[in-house]
Amino acid sequence: MMHHASIRTANIHRAIAFYEHLGFAVQERFTTGYTLACWMTGLGGRIELIQIPEPKPAPDAFNDEHYVGYYHLSFDLTDLAADLSTWLTDLQDKMAIASATNPELIQPLKILLEPEQQIIGESVYEVAFVADIDGLPLEFIRVLNQHS
Repeated sequence: MMHHASIRTANIHRAIAFYEHLGFAVQERFTTGYTLACWMTGLGGRIELIQIPEPKPAPDAFNDEHYVGYYHLSFDLTDLAADLSTWLTDLQDKMAIASATNPELIQPLKILLEPEQQIIGESVYEVAFVADIDGLPLEFIRVLNQHS
């Protein structure tokens, strides 16, 4: 069983606000070495955010076809959303409102890939990608049906 996925961030407060909009909640705050960190739970999993002092820009894992390494986190919304288009529009609207009222903490949602269907094995999925506050690609999927 996986315990958590760890995400390095330039600003832990902005990262927490972003992931709270996705439905995560802070479970535990702590320090690791000389920096701030926390565990957040939501969407059936746990992430760890670690603030990096003097951060450097992250590589573009989504658009750089030569990038090698961790690519994205993926969340299954099959039981949580009727369809990805509506879910994504609602999230985009919530984040736009939050950004308008507090632009220092929240930015508008960056969509990397609008919802589209993809056949994987015997299943048809609805798939979309967004970027988190530091540009990390996040995938959201829904099982539509079994492919024959």
